[in-house]
Amino acid sequence: MADTNDWNAKIIKEFRENAGRVGGQFEGAPVLLLHTVGARSGKTRVNPMMYLPDGDRYCVFASYAGNPKNPAWYHNLVAHPEVTVEVGTEKFPARASVLQGAERDAIYAKQATLYPGFREYQEKTTRTIPVIAIERS
Repeated sequence: MADTNDWNAKIIKEFRENAGRVGGQFEGAPVLLLHTVGARSGKTRVNPMMYLPDGDRYCVFASYAGNPKNPAWYHNLVAHPEVTVEVGTEKFPARASVLQGAERDAIYAKQATLYPGFREYQEKTTRTIPVIAIERS
């Protein structure tokens, strides 16, 4: 767990120092910081993640690199859908909702076309990777 926290902390620092741009595996990709409230702890958590712009909303993907379980941040936002988002130099309150059915499938397919790693994540797991739409409050 500490390794993931250290990795996230480095990306968060780089994101904030460079107006939302980061290098490494995220070089050139759209990245946001998602602030959630812990489902059990009630503590604020911040996770960097790629997003897909979709009109006025941002779509994020609970891929967890194809692991068999959903990431902790997903459970947090399902329990507490009121979130805070950082995109570029902007920070704002938002509400998250899990997409279902054809809408979910279309957004995930678009992301997998743009970033083939997402296709690989879905192929690695038997769960359907959740797609979450985030809209400004």
